[in-house]
Amino acid sequence: MKFLPFFLFSLLIAACFHPDPDVISPAKPAKLDSLPSALGRIRLPDGFTRPLYPSGSFASWFRDLPLKPDKTVYLYDGQPKKNQSAQYAVLDQPGSTTDLQQCADVVMRLRAEFLFSQKRYKEICFTDFEGHDYAWKESGNRNDFEHYLANVFGWCGSASLEKQLVPVPDFNLIEPGDVLIRGGFPGHAVMVADIALNKNGEKIFTLVQGYQPAQDMHILLNPLAQEASPWYSIPAGDTIYTPEWVFYKQQLRRW
Repeated sequence: MKFLPFFLFSLLIAACFHPDPDVISPAKPAKLDSLPSALGRIRLPDGFTRPLYPSGSFASWFRDLPLKPDKTVYLYDGQPKKNQSAQYAVLDQPGSTTDLQQCADVVMRLRAEFLFSQKRYKEICFTDFEGHDYAWKESGNRNDFEHYLANVFGWCGSASLEKQLVPVPDFNLIEPGDVLIRGGFPGHAVMVADIALNKNGEKIFTLVQGYQPAQDMHILLNPLAQEASPWYSIPAGDTIYTPEWVFYKQQLRRW
């Protein structure tokens, strides 16, 4: 099979669309002056604290990621996204000037950027739907790395990533770096960014999303919260409502 037809096919795999726009009511947008400088500085609800993670861990690295002072989400072509009610804040991370870095691609980007920052080059590997591995060579060259990721985004998507990841048997074990994913036509994926706990052991979490068309990666608001909040509680049922997609507990995966 030639590259271009398969490339276009893989974009269909990676594409992310809202399954039912009438299911979710948008939360109130966050105020610009309330935005923190980094993901790990997002305000916690009363009674919750962040668990400590060792230096060099994914959770620690993720918490240090900077947030932009402007919460506007822009598309790959520089135009603002039509729906500006889904996000709490925008990550100050590499985007794309082409329509490549969509939902599952953002998840792969964040995984790869963490390992790249730790010089754990041999662990950077993604698998397409046919089981072919795309492994990064041992090199810290940023330009080559960007070309590598563009190739990964062209051949891998939500369907292949779902196959590559391992199911988490108990949603209560959710940790930063885990992925809520539905691979398919269309599919979608979001990454768990942070968690917090209260004295009763109740766990809450935040989610990072990319979407289609390719756009800035952003922290999602919780559409079921009464006030603008990016924190999600573990639901009593099976459903996790996000502003632009509905997930289920059994769709939680881990690297």
